[in-house]
Amino acid sequence: MGGFFGVASSEDCVFDLFYGTDYHSHLGTRRAGMAVYSKTKGFDRAIHNIENSYFRPKFEPDIASMEGHLGIGCISDYESQPLIIRSHLGTYAITTVGKINNIDEITEFLFKYGHQHFLEMSGGGINPTELVASIINQRQSYAEGLRLAQNLIKGSMTILIMTEKGIYASRDRYGRTPVAIGRKENGYCVCFESFSYLNLGYEDVRELGPGEVIFMTEDGFETVCEPFNEMHICTFLWIYYGFPASSYEGLNVEASRYACGQALARRDLTRGIRPDCVAGVPDSGIAHAVGYSNESGIPYERPFVKYTPTWPRSFMPTHQDKRELIAKMKLIPNRDLISGKSLLLIDDSIVRGTQLRETTEYLFQNGAKEVHIRPACPPLLYGCPYLNFSRSNSEMELITRRVIGKLEQGAENNPEVLDRYVNPDSPEYAAMLEEIRKELNFTSLHYHRLDDMLEAISIDSCSLCTYCWSGKGGLN
Repeated sequence: MGGFFGVASSEDCVFDLFYGTDYHSHLGTRRAGMAVYSKTKGFDRAIHNIENSYFRPKFEPDIASMEGHLGIGCISDYESQPLIIRSHLGTYAITTVGKINNIDEITEFLFKYGHQHFLEMSGGGINPTELVASIINQRQSYAEGLRLAQNLIKGSMTILIMTEKGIYASRDRYGRTPVAIGRKENGYCVCFESFSYLNLGYEDVRELGPGEVIFMTEDGFETVCEPFNEMHICTFLWIYYGFPASSYEGLNVEASRYACGQALARRDLTRGIRPDCVAGVPDSGIAHAVGYSNESGIPYERPFVKYTPTWPRSFMPTHQDKRELIAKMKLIPNRDLISGKSLLLIDDSIVRGTQLRETTEYLFQNGAKEVHIRPACPPLLYGCPYLNFSRSNSEMELITRRVIGKLEQGAENNPEVLDRYVNPDSPEYAAMLEEIRKELNFTSLHYHRLDDMLEAISIDSCSLCTYCWSGKGGLN
């Protein structure tokens, strides 16, 4: 995944850029960068690896020497950026968030129209941000180039460009990721997470529409490419990776998670399940558990807590086994709240199932009588083709697909077969849940139903992407 922050100010913007970018650190774990433009010093840039550290300590030495009234910053899981590009349009800095599924097709298009070469990344591929810049450079203006990029790219790509005159911001073609604008007395900012500018003194202005392109200076902003009508914003923003204080399309993340937890509780009331307490897997499961507790009247407790002073984020290491080890090491059992208890545990999702199985075993080892599991979203059956937040290299790494393969014996990739496992009222769905429950050693397992989840996230379902759960709800 990744996040970004851009600022245009009548004063030096480095302080706002530094902290605004840092507030996106939950969205990426490998690379980060900032670029600024000053009328006296021109373009300046700093990029660091943040795999073994955090954004602030890495960039604190840089901000002492950087200056500018324009700036863009990013947190990235993949390529180093922002890039500084010199083209017939002028010199500019560019950063992107998203995923390109047709890199080869676009590369051939660019070679056909005279592009000579690309710099090679360390992994041997083309830097997607450089590829986007090459598309933009095919046109005679930034606005035309950005529109061409949105029309050519299959996947999702939100783009920030900083020129000598101001900043262009382009939300991805179907609005899968958000872009918010903030304002204060001496300038404007644009970002992924709307909460990121609040402590810096900005107030909400509005969000960009899908595919919309704006040009922003310290004096204001204007739309240079109108938004498209169709939107498919990622529903997982509200379930998992969005920050609790943010709002997207006017809907607050924390409030949405409460609503999801309440819906889970209402379903359980019909099943007659009444545990002693409800808990959330830190951090994204906590708000769902609070909502469940509020609706059911079952006490919310913390049978284990996350130790954060020295442990990095669980998804930071490159290798899955290391991430799982760190996730386990961070959770400290509170045995007095576990022993002899029937616990209901809410996590944001189940991907491979390894971490949640180990957490459940952990609870049983510390005296839990029962462990009921309630994922806050439906079963994940498909890898996301639009955004780079999934760590799965193959859909068959998903526990659902492995179980379906066991049940269907070779027909696990048949779309008609998979549709039956999407339906929460089908016998196939029930069989899949029972196999997962037994494999992961849960007392009971009930996922959030897709229809309940869409009702809890009170946005027109036609505007939401639900591809990872249903195989539908997305285009391109």
